[in-house]
Amino acid sequence: MKIARFSHNDAIRYGIVDEQELVVLAGDPMFAGYETTGERVPLADAAILAPVIPRSKVVCVGKNYHDHAAEMGGVAPEEPLLFLKPNTSVIGPGDTIVRPTISERTEHEGELAVVIGRIAKNVSADKAMDYVFGFTVANDVTARDLQKKDGQWTRGKGFDTFCPLGPVIETEFDRADATIQTRVNGEVRQSAPLSDMIHSVEAIIEYASAVFTLLPGDVILTGTPAGVGAFAAGDTVEVEVSGIGILRNGVRDALPVG
Repeated sequence: MKIARFSHNDAIRYGIVDEQELVVLAGDPMFAGYETTGERVPLADAAILAPVIPRSKVVCVGKNYHDHAAEMGGVAPEEPLLFLKPNTSVIGPGDTIVRPTISERTEHEGELAVVIGRIAKNVSADKAMDYVFGFTVANDVTARDLQKKDGQWTRGKGFDTFCPLGPVIETEFDRADATIQTRVNGEVRQSAPLSDMIHSVEAIIEYASAVFTLLPGDVILTGTPAGVGAFAAGDTVEVEVSGIGILRNGVRDALPVG
């Protein structure tokens, strides 16, 4: 089922998407289950928010598609290449990506995102899906010039608004034939089957949970296919994962400091 986090009548709530309506849940389904209130809210009347705000961290995997590793000037790592984004980088569908004044090249990276549903430490790959609440869509926005300048990725990928998530969490996602596509102003920039991932979701969870404890609400970004590229103020960036939905965000430049 598709779970949305939304704002309606000045309250933030959760609901199950049922065609053009939201079946309102009594609480956060990750912790309170799927008890409903009996209320329905038209989707048109709700503001859809980021489906989850990680309480702890956003774990990301770099160079997890061979073609993307090649376009970045290298080979794919033998093991998942991990880095983190702060939870302050998370925004939702329809929110605006803000390009920082200190960067001259901001790029999109469309990705499948995994939402962790249970405390996970030293989880084996064959048990990994027992710890997954569901899947959503992400854009690992990157200030590419700063990433290259720094030699490590924290600043280039950690700005506020650099982790759009949404529009929903799909709890019963079938990855077998799913595809991902990124568009800028309607132009296709990235397109690939999720099966092209080098390290599977299960392998990533095993690897990451051996490093640090994954907490409910943590998000794992699983890597981007080839075709990353720049976008500018005024653009609209869309990332679509078949079976989940379209994550759409506009772009503006940050206001000058001072």
